[in-house]
Amino acid sequence: MKKLAKNMMLCMQPVPQTIVSCRDKDGNNNALVVGFAANVSLDPVMVMVGIVPTRHSHHMVKESGSFVINLPRKDFQKEYSYLGSKSGRDEDKFAVFGIKWENAKYVNAPILTDCPVSIECSVVDSIMPGTHELFIGKVEAVHVDEEYLDDNGNILWDKMDLM
Repeated sequence: MKKLAKNMMLCMQPVPQTIVSCRDKDGNNNALVVGFAANVSLDPVMVMVGIVPTRHSHHMVKESGSFVINLPRKDFQKEYSYLGSKSGRDEDKFAVFGIKWENAKYVNAPILTDCPVSIECSVVDSIMPGTHELFIGKVEAVHVDEEYLDDNGNILWDKMDLM
């Protein structure tokens, strides 16, 4: 017989281990680990990330209207933990930890080049239903390391060792 859970927080599992990268109006890059990320539409293709308004990256996404979702492999654990535990308010996380990046092609944000998948997004809407502001992003491009694409351009998710 099923019982009622006492703690309903994070009742949906698994959630993707996700790093959101962004850039402020002065050209400073930042990245943070987010616990809320999901597909929200197939046509047009849209995704969602949730960011707490007190986070340093929140105002960057709000002002720029763009972000990149980066999906890390398991061998990126140290960087992932660092990006999830330090604030860009206090230090340049990219410089301190040597995070490799390049400019996105369609949005004003950095792509984390050590992640096998990076999804460029333009913010089309946001909603504040509770603790996190949910940014709905139209997917502008999906960058995938070549070894994880088949001949038709489909992503070979089972070949990646994602976190």
